[in-house]
Amino acid sequence: MTAPRRPRVVPAYVSLVVICGALVAALLLRSGPDLGGAYAEFWIVTAFVALGELLSISLSGVDGHTEVTTSTIFAIALLIRFGPGAAILAQTVASLAADLRLSKPAYKAAFNVGQYAIAIGAAGVVLSATTGTAFDRGIPDFQAGDLVWVMLAAAVYFVVNRVVTGMVVALSQDTSVWYEITHDIGYQLSINGALLALAPIVVVSAQRSLVLLPLLALPMAIVYKSARVYAEKEYKAHQALHDSLTGMPNRALFYERLGEALAGAAARNEMVAVLLIDLDRFKEINDTLGHHVGDAVLQRIGPRLHGVLREEDTVARLCGDEFGVLIPGLRDGAQAALTAGRLARAMESPIALDLEDDELLLDIEASIGIAISPRDGDDVSTLMQRADVAMYLAKDLHSGVELYSEEQDRHSADQLRLLGDMRRALAAGDLVLHYQPRTNLLTGDVDGVEALMRWTHPKLGPVPPDVFIPLAERTGLIHALTTFAVATALRQQSAWARQGLDLTVAVNLSRRNLVDVAFPSRVRALLDEAGVSASKLELEITESAIMADPARAMKVLGELREMGVRLALDDFGVGQSSLAYLKHLPVSDIKIDRSFVIGMVDDRSDAVIVRSTIDLGRNLGLRVVAEGVETQAAHDALVAMGCDLAQGFLMSRPLAPQDVADWVAERMSVGNDDVAATA
Repeated sequence: MTAPRRPRVVPAYVSLVVICGALVAALLLRSGPDLGGAYAEFWIVTAFVALGELLSISLSGVDGHTEVTTSTIFAIALLIRFGPGAAILAQTVASLAADLRLSKPAYKAAFNVGQYAIAIGAAGVVLSATTGTAFDRGIPDFQAGDLVWVMLAAAVYFVVNRVVTGMVVALSQDTSVWYEITHDIGYQLSINGALLALAPIVVVSAQRSLVLLPLLALPMAIVYKSARVYAEKEYKAHQALHDSLTGMPNRALFYERLGEALAGAAARNEMVAVLLIDLDRFKEINDTLGHHVGDAVLQRIGPRLHGVLREEDTVARLCGDEFGVLIPGLRDGAQAALTAGRLARAMESPIALDLEDDELLLDIEASIGIAISPRDGDDVSTLMQRADVAMYLAKDLHSGVELYSEEQDRHSADQLRLLGDMRRALAAGDLVLHYQPRTNLLTGDVDGVEALMRWTHPKLGPVPPDVFIPLAERTGLIHALTTFAVATALRQQSAWARQGLDLTVAVNLSRRNLVDVAFPSRVRALLDEAGVSASKLELEITESAIMADPARAMKVLGELREMGVRLALDDFGVGQSSLAYLKHLPVSDIKIDRSFVIGMVDDRSDAVIVRSTIDLGRNLGLRVVAEGVETQAAHDALVAMGCDLAQGFLMSRPLAPQDVADWVAERMSVGNDDVAATA
């Protein structure tokens, strides 16, 4: 999920804005702004520009983080009074001072200066063309008749500034340019429009008397406070229906729009699609890199999704790392699947995040579930529930996108009931462990036992482990099941030891256990509680579980091995990259998958795989365990190949704890009789 960090490089488009801004500034400042002797007026207004930049109005929560500065009022006032050169000079000084105070990187500070220069230059062109003044000069005698053209120039300033910033943000974050320019524009226009409209008042005051300019501090303080109050009021109204982190519609607004779309679709005989998008393994980003990085990722998702949707579609952050997409006005349900495919592809490009002095690239994967009205439901709750079913199916199958299926829904409902029953069974102690012995092929001695979980449902009867264990893994209940299995197995080992039966107990781990950095500490606590040596516990892992997150899995396994816990690689031969990872894994045993052992007598290919695995284990100094030994022929073949240990129905089926001691005693008795007969 995480790609390598790379040194931060200033993108070409940022450099282009800086260069263009520098050219505009150089053109207008080549001989210095013509102040006409009004130096005091210029510097007083410039001081207000700097003050406005330093005292920005922060609107955190709207589109992540937004700032409104009152410097715009005075920059436009300088444009009107002295021309764009004077305005650029003042804005450059103010912007650099504010960025220096915030310790912004040099390229960002240069970009800010460049975008201001371009926007002010564009406004100057409009002012010159409409009022008939020279391009590099202001309006010598501002009159009421100039007000229309001044406001037009101010509007151009706002639009150009928005376009330049939006394009650069879109290019740097790989999102839609149109979205970055237009999203939240009404909200921004209402705030900035009110500020820009005050610029002519500053000009008129300066023309009347310089004494009035310092007196502007009081009304400007009132304007500043009023703007903040207005912004906060708008923010609260916005916040009620929008997510505070991303600025996207929240669940309440999404449900409201979905209800409206369903009502309209019924009247027009149209279809409405709901897509639920859930980020895969997002928790790993938060746990590994911190929640601030996770938040930055979430802020990038909305613009990417918007880039492939229509204007009438809605994207919302519903909760956590789950997003909803509403697509109204469909004539064909296939359109929804095509859109989902485009959304999935939009997520494939790595997300680049600035972290201190470098850039981090993150690969994000997502699962998308689709429900379509009226086929899958005609009300909000039903459609959302069924999109959720489809999304979890996509997550389970790792397929990326899935349409709702009634058959899968019934299956999901059964699984939900079974999951609830399993939680209750675990709390009530209705889950038990049985133990399958493992024997030494050379001596016949019992080497240890593998703990296998069993569950007898009060209504369904025995539930196969391959049904309830995967369900627990998908929901996170596997953590509680594994803790229960390790604790129970260690207590049983301790009880057997008191009876004089010294056995190693093996417990299977899941993928979730291997990415849980706290798991080794829990194992240590359980060993201490049971009073069992770490060497008497063996934990079995699979290649597929390791491959889910190799780096974290290796860290967890290393800690377990340092504690003295034995590790075994289970189902060897059916996973991924066996040889590549085997030489680095801190395991002592490898267990040949039973599918090869069962067929080795009749299938030459299986026999070759078994023999090769035994030779590999011997050369690496590892013990080899054969699973699924069910016939004497397979047993004898394994002995001939030099396999170390065997486990299977030929020796014993899994036994209840109280039967293990009797089985071991009986086997030892048979072994002694055989020795006596031989003598």
